[in-house]
Amino acid sequence: MSATTITSITTSEAPSQVPTTVQETVPEEIPEPSDAALNFLDSIVPEEDFKYLMFDDSLLTTSSDTYTSGSKQGRELGEFTVSVEPTRHKQQECYLIHANSHGSIDGVPCGTSITAYVGQNLETIEQQHHEYVKLENCPLDRKTFIVKQDDCYVVNRVITQGEDIQRSARSIELPKMRGFISEGSNLLLHRLLIEKNFRSEEFQLLSFDSDTNICAAIYRPLEDRTQTVDGTEIRVYGIERTINSVVDLPTTWQSYFMQDGHLTNRVQVGSPVTMKLARVPNLIMRDEEPPKPTFEKRPLTWDEDMQLYSKFLDRKEELKADHGTYVRHHPELKNILADFLQFLLLRKPDDVVQFAAEYFSAFSPGMPDSTPYLASNAPTPFPASRTNTKIDQLRAPTR
Repeated sequence: MSATTITSITTSEAPSQVPTTVQETVPEEIPEPSDAALNFLDSIVPEEDFKYLMFDDSLLTTSSDTYTSGSKQGRELGEFTVSVEPTRHKQQECYLIHANSHGSIDGVPCGTSITAYVGQNLETIEQQHHEYVKLENCPLDRKTFIVKQDDCYVVNRVITQGEDIQRSARSIELPKMRGFISEGSNLLLHRLLIEKNFRSEEFQLLSFDSDTNICAAIYRPLEDRTQTVDGTEIRVYGIERTINSVVDLPTTWQSYFMQDGHLTNRVQVGSPVTMKLARVPNLIMRDEEPPKPTFEKRPLTWDEDMQLYSKFLDRKEELKADHGTYVRHHPELKNILADFLQFLLLRKPDDVVQFAAEYFSAFSPGMPDSTPYLASNAPTPFPASRTNTKIDQLRAPTR
């Protein structure tokens, strides 16, 4: 259980009354998102997963409460639009999501608008949610602001009903908001689930109900079906989202999409109002990535390859010419090698490496000023050979 402090300021209709501030602590049980849903969010690769989800949707809002000639005929009430585009906000790459639903029901104007900045893993950076119903005697206006800070989310609400204004503010620690999906990020999540061919039955995240109480948001796939849009039958794929409020009845929305993520139908279960696609949009064209070529590993027979063999001969002649030039410029090299070879053949040591080290050490300025010609058994700075067990027998006696 966690406690959330809510500060309310109520302004009465009477101008002489002073606004009062009331603080109340409301216990709130935070549900847990499912592991499958958290793993899904963590596995998002923005450059690949959101590449083809940046587009606009436009639907008509209709009411299905009238009948014409025995068939249900929807009345047009307004429109519903959604747009998603990449942007940069607060020095980080994110997505700007706009959603607007405006219309008139029984002659009463009403609507909802959402402006949200959503991070690359669908975390909400900032969101403004505005709802209004313009009743003649008592208009209702409700605004909710969500802002992510370094260590918490700050939620501010302003509810205006007639001349009465209620303000509330709360903060929620970031760890308790892991897996939180706001209304703005929910619109992008739906598209991503369609992109990923969503089929999971245990997909639970967190969201707000209408009173900004944290509650479970459960997603589940719906059966595919056929929808007729402007005389054209298209195959659509559905997702159901249920908000299990802790203080009210659950609220469920069912949304259907084309294969490329375009929204075709959206309805709140139990409501006569439906949002439907009026015209079939152009499909999102995807880049055709050519298949990666596969190369079989073959043994390298360079001497049978004409090109490689030609390069080998050219390199061979180049090295021979270079080495010959070096030897001609350093005639002392032949004398040193001839002396060493002659001395080697006279002694015939079993350990040629140690013998060569002792021989050429005389030419090193860093070695002691001694010569192997004076006493072959004199102390040497080189370690005794581990392979020549008869080295002591081969040493000449000291004169």
